[in-house]
Amino acid sequence: MAAQGGLATLTVEVKPGPADTLDFGKEVDMTPDQISEAIASALSDGGEQLLEGTLAAVLPILWLLMLALHLARPYMLGVVQKFSLRLGADIWWLAYVAIRDFTILLTFGLSFMFFFPDVMTGKDLPVTGPFAALCLFAVLVVKLVRDVDEDPTAFRLTSVLLGVGALLYLIPTLLGVQASQIGVNPGLEQALVSSDNAGLALVATYTSLLGVGLLGLYAAVQTLRSTSIPSAR
Repeated sequence: MAAQGGLATLTVEVKPGPADTLDFGKEVDMTPDQISEAIASALSDGGEQLLEGTLAAVLPILWLLMLALHLARPYMLGVVQKFSLRLGADIWWLAYVAIRDFTILLTFGLSFMFFFPDVMTGKDLPVTGPFAALCLFAVLVVKLVRDVDEDPTAFRLTSVLLGVGALLYLIPTLLGVQASQIGVNPGLEQALVSSDNAGLALVATYTSLLGVGLLGLYAAVQTLRSTSIPSAR
């Protein structure tokens, strides 16, 4: 510090340290096209993560709703018999069947993300989610080739498939994905989460894809046979 003419001058020497190496005022040389691509990529990644997280949270609700609608069939039949007007009974029954089958179709559509290996290994999802989606596809195939509401054997088959699929999805979700909330053993948690058990997740994914392909081929063959014109005798 030096004094000149009654004024004091303070000189402070600052030595640059590790924290002073960041240049926050540095300009980034990017073209408008590159900026647009960066924004689009960020929005796409954020939207994908939001969508996958939302689907993982909604699917347990849809599984429970499917089971409730399927098990409500005896109650719906009892209500139909109470109608004095045939038209009202038909509308009630058709509405129930449409809502029930649309819920199954919607759940399978939302479960389609389990058939992508990169999603299964990169996200915290139920490791047996692909098998649950395969059970849903099998239910749709049975409903396509058989009259479930008139055939007791087909109805029991769809009941078993829905029950097995619900167990394959809900148990890993509760004991794996949500294990931190209920204090489950960490070893069991890692075994039931797809990102921590990538080997089993990939096996489940590719096996389910093979099963979907075989069931789809069977459904296509059965549909072509049922719609083909019978040959003249």
